[in-house]
Amino acid sequence: MSQSNAAPPSASPTLLPDLLAFLRQAAFAVGIGLLVGAVGVAFHYGIDLATHLRQLHPWLICLLPLGGLAIVLLYQVCGMEKDQGTNLVLVAVREHEPMRLRTAPLIFLSTILTHLVGGSAGREGAALQLGASISSKIAHVLGFPPERGRILTVCGMSAAFSALFGTPLTAAVFALEVVHVGVMQYSALVPAVLSSLTGALLAGWLGVTPTAYAVSGIPALSPLSLAQMVVLGGLCAGLSVLFCKVVHGAGHLYAKALPDPRLRAVVGGLLMLGLSFLDGGLADQVYNGAGGNLVEAAVTGGGAGVMPWAFLVKLLFTALTLGAGFRGGEIVPTFACGATFGCTVAPLLGLSPSFGGAVGVAAAFCGVTNCPLSSLLLAVELFGGGGLPLFALAVAVSYRLSGYTGLYSEQQIVYAKHIPQQIEKKAE
Repeated sequence: MSQSNAAPPSASPTLLPDLLAFLRQAAFAVGIGLLVGAVGVAFHYGIDLATHLRQLHPWLICLLPLGGLAIVLLYQVCGMEKDQGTNLVLVAVREHEPMRLRTAPLIFLSTILTHLVGGSAGREGAALQLGASISSKIAHVLGFPPERGRILTVCGMSAAFSALFGTPLTAAVFALEVVHVGVMQYSALVPAVLSSLTGALLAGWLGVTPTAYAVSGIPALSPLSLAQMVVLGGLCAGLSVLFCKVVHGAGHLYAKALPDPRLRAVVGGLLMLGLSFLDGGLADQVYNGAGGNLVEAAVTGGGAGVMPWAFLVKLLFTALTLGAGFRGGEIVPTFACGATFGCTVAPLLGLSPSFGGAVGVAAAFCGVTNCPLSSLLLAVELFGGGGLPLFALAVAVSYRLSGYTGLYSEQQIVYAKHIPQQIEKKAE
C-alpha cells in the first residue's frame, strides 16, 4: 500500500505541553489582573478623593506652585528626575527593558497630588505606568525570558487601564496596539484580554463604576452622514496634531526658558493659577482636573454650557501642567478636547452636539495614539455602540490624516499610513 494512505502523525505529544503552557500563562494573567487591578482600584479612589477635596475646598488650587515643586523634588530624591513616563512603558514592552518598581508609588502619589491642587492631567497614562512597572518587575524577578516578560508587562498595562476606566476591551487592545503601529503581537491577546477582564471584574466588585455616556441624535447611515463623518474625522485629525504639538512644544519651551526643573514647576503652577483665576476664580474650576466634566457636558449634556473655545483652553491648561513637570496622563484631557471640539463643530455640519462630542472623543483619541482598533472599541464601551459604522469612518479618517504625530515619542510606526509599506520610524 502507498504511504499516502498512512494515518497522519499524532499531535498528542505536543498537545499536553501546549495546554500546560496555556494554563500557566492564563494563571499568570489572572494573577497580574488581580494584583494590578487592586492597585488600579486604590488609584481610582485616590484620584476621586483628591478631586472631591479640591471641589470641597477650592482654595487648594492656590497650592499649584507648591504641588508642582513637591512632585519634582519627590522624583529627584528618588533618582527618577529623568523618568520618561509612558514612553518608558513602550520601551519595556518592545525591548523587555526593566522598569524600576519605584515608578509605581511615584506615579501613584504624584498624579493624586496633581489632581488635588488642580493640575490638568489624566490618569490612564499614569495607570499604564503603574501596571507596567509592577508586572515588569515581577517578570524580571521570576527570570522570565524576554518574550514572556513582554507579555506579562502588557497584562499589567491592560489590567490597570481596565480597572481604572472600566473599558476592558479597549484596555487589552490598546496595550497591544500602542507599541507598534501597524503590527500587533497576537500571541499576547489571550493573556491581555484575560488580565484586563480580571481587573475590570475586581474593580466592579470593589465598587468602581465603569465610565459610560448617553449619546443622543445618532444619525442614520446615509451618503450625507458618511460625508459628515469624513469632515469631522479630518477636523479631529487636525485637532490631534495640534494637541501633540502644543503639549510637546510646551515642554521644550519650559526646558529652554527655565533649565531648573524646580523653577519650571513653580512658574508653571503660577501660570495655571493665573489662568484659573481669569477663567472664573476659585468657585468655577471648569478646566482644572482631568476633564471628565467637560466630556459629560459635551456628550450627555448635549453641549450645554460648553464654550466654543473650550477645547483650546483645556489644551492650554494641559500643556502648561505636563510641561511644567506635573504628573498624570494625557488621555482624558484628549477626550475632553475631542468632546468639546466635536460638540462645537457638529451643529455646523448638521449633526447633534451630543453625537459630535462622542465622535470627537474617539477620533481625537485615535489621532493622538495612532490606535484605530482601540478607538473603535472605546466608542462601543463608552457610548454603547450606536452608530458604530459612523464612528468607524471618523476614526479611520482621523488615523489616516493625523500623520505620524503621537503622544509617545517611543511609539514605533512600522507601516506607512497611506500605502502598505514598512517605514520603521518613531512617532513625532
